[in-house]
Amino acid sequence: MKILHFQGVGGASGDMLLAALADLGVDLQKIQRQLAALHLEPFKILARTFGSHGLHGTQIDVQLAPEPKTRGMRSKTRDAGHEAHQHQHHGRSFRDIRRLIERSRLPDDVRAQSLAVFQRLAEAEAKMHAVLVEDVHFHEIGAVDSIVDIVGACLAKHALGVGQVVVDPLPLGSGTVHCAHGVYPVPAPATLELLRGFPVAPSDEAGELVTPTGAALLMEWRNLDRVPAGSCILQAGHGFGHRELQHRPNLLRAVLLEAGAGAALQTDEGLVLECNLDDTTPELIGALTAQLMAAGALDVFTTPIQMKKQRPGVLLSVLCHAALKPALLDLIFRGSTTFGVREHVVQRTVLARRFEQVTTPFGTVRVKIGTWRGADVTRAPEMDDCVALAQQHGVTARVVYETAYGAAQALSGAQEKPRRGKPRPPPAVKKTAKAQGLTHRHHGADTPHHHPHP
Repeated sequence: MKILHFQGVGGASGDMLLAALADLGVDLQKIQRQLAALHLEPFKILARTFGSHGLHGTQIDVQLAPEPKTRGMRSKTRDAGHEAHQHQHHGRSFRDIRRLIERSRLPDDVRAQSLAVFQRLAEAEAKMHAVLVEDVHFHEIGAVDSIVDIVGACLAKHALGVGQVVVDPLPLGSGTVHCAHGVYPVPAPATLELLRGFPVAPSDEAGELVTPTGAALLMEWRNLDRVPAGSCILQAGHGFGHRELQHRPNLLRAVLLEAGAGAALQTDEGLVLECNLDDTTPELIGALTAQLMAAGALDVFTTPIQMKKQRPGVLLSVLCHAALKPALLDLIFRGSTTFGVREHVVQRTVLARRFEQVTTPFGTVRVKIGTWRGADVTRAPEMDDCVALAQQHGVTARVVYETAYGAAQALSGAQEKPRRGKPRPPPAVKKTAKAQGLTHRHHGADTPHHHPHP
């Protein structure tokens, strides 16, 4: 399995990601042809060799169609920030962009990843501007060049056959940045929201180093904390931004590796924070669980226990990365009645994960797929998608879930061998398949169940 390791010495933006992947050998002409599936305004992706501070790599530019009464293509312009474009249009809404991508003929995993990146951006913007996600209107990010950066980067990652991504701590910069709403502090509010819980690196540079687009792409792709031992370096690509920094190259490096025998088990390290509760109401525990998950915990669960004086109680357990410990401790102490929290370091073995999008009679559903030693072994339709579609069509979430699960099996051509006997599909699946004209097999080892995050 191939691994991408991103090192943002000069920060990260959408065009820097695409440039770094192009420097690894991705064919940008092919990417441009594939992007035609979005039916955007005419554009060209231009790449050139660029050097700074003794390093060389690739810098890209997206040229847009000429305005009336002008000649030639017009290039997007970039000032102190990576994405401060002087566009002649007003961007697009999240709803419009989602429709463009859903109706395209892009590869399924590219479509799913692109939608997930824009979903992250929309959620960050919605929180920042106190509006509904569906009502978010992108300005810079809704422009043609930014859509090209995001979807093009997802296409480039797909072309490289990458299954896992590691991202080093990112430098954020300082000062202010100009955007459609005025002058904002650096990092931009959306960038801060997107990087919440992710470690940052000190920086001696003024200006914006990490843009919302760069942050959204890297946080959506990232699924490993570190490069597994035994991985073999294949190649390195350098993607340069459009601003000259004072003390460092404006560079995002992408190192392509192959997971070796020593990387067969994907592991990472985390913390378990836990406390015993016997005087916190169930309602407060439920609210605290939701807050902890929203703050970036990997998993939160409760276990019934017997405490002193024969009191029934609850063991609250929170699995998280070490960087989130201070924020999660603050929530636990403020949101519960505990006087202390225990902690211990744990090691997880995790599946490589990716998202694909499947089409069902109810609509499109994102499916998370887990890979173990080169084989897809777990598929989990996103429950939020299933619930929303179930409400729209007046059916149960289970019907949508099982239909999406069957579609994911058919899409991947999975034919796992059952352990014994010839299992039958559950009644709801059988009925759904018949009603919708779908046929798929369910094997005992693959019957969908909901499991907590490892």
